[in-house]
Amino acid sequence: MSKRWPGRLARAARVMLREAAGGLVALCFPDDCRVCGRALEEPSRVPICSVCLSSFRLIAAPFCGTCGRQMVAGAHLGAAGPVCALCRRGVYSFQLARSYAAYDDALLRAISLLKHEAIRPLAAWMGQRLAELARGEPAVADADVVVPVPLHPERQRERGFNQAELLARVVASRLSLPIEVRALERRKPRPAKLKLSRHERWEAARGAYVAVTGRQFDNRRVLLVDDVFTTGATLDACARALQAAGAEHVTALTVARVVDVWAGTPP
Repeated sequence: MSKRWPGRLARAARVMLREAAGGLVALCFPDDCRVCGRALEEPSRVPICSVCLSSFRLIAAPFCGTCGRQMVAGAHLGAAGPVCALCRRGVYSFQLARSYAAYDDALLRAISLLKHEAIRPLAAWMGQRLAELARGEPAVADADVVVPVPLHPERQRERGFNQAELLARVVASRLSLPIEVRALERRKPRPAKLKLSRHERWEAARGAYVAVTGRQFDNRRVLLVDDVFTTGATLDACARALQAAGAEHVTALTVARVVDVWAGTPP
């Protein structure tokens, strides 16, 4: 056995013990909701109250038939329903994208918990919502493999986990699909600037992702999973990398969607 394995097994055991202990504490001593601050009315390993969980604004029709962008009634209609300006211009490389809810203050706080604290019960709750969303979209549910959007190695080391991977593992399990965690890698780090403009987001994502050497997706249908759809630049770049590796069809699921993004042609 490699000398590395005993250390890895020990670390995994410690993580499992911490999670089990945390779950027991949560069940015995309910805390306050991490979104609104109210006391949780009943024991739960998800640190968000039922009121906040039910307050998330679901992305509902009418929305773009391709990228899932929320649209107003009477929007431009294509053969498959409403089509946003970006998709009419064929900007995105993925074939379909869907998101669970609008990226408002409540969902932003919930995703921040997942992104910075790796709360697995919360990832399970969000992943279940994505799986339910996928089941309503045959083009998504008929995927051959699930692939999480990767972090840059430096960011992965800083956090110790990838929130997209936590979500993707739940989605893959619920849909009974295989998952390829190391299918893609991010070569270019995200700029250090906290808030990026639309132009900066597209520039940062362009060419940032590549399929890992040796990973081939010939004629496979890939389901990408990420936490937030902001401009779509990241999903587009990942889709291009997968298609370069032979993927036939790329769809995407995200928990949140920024609903007020400009819908013109990206810079």
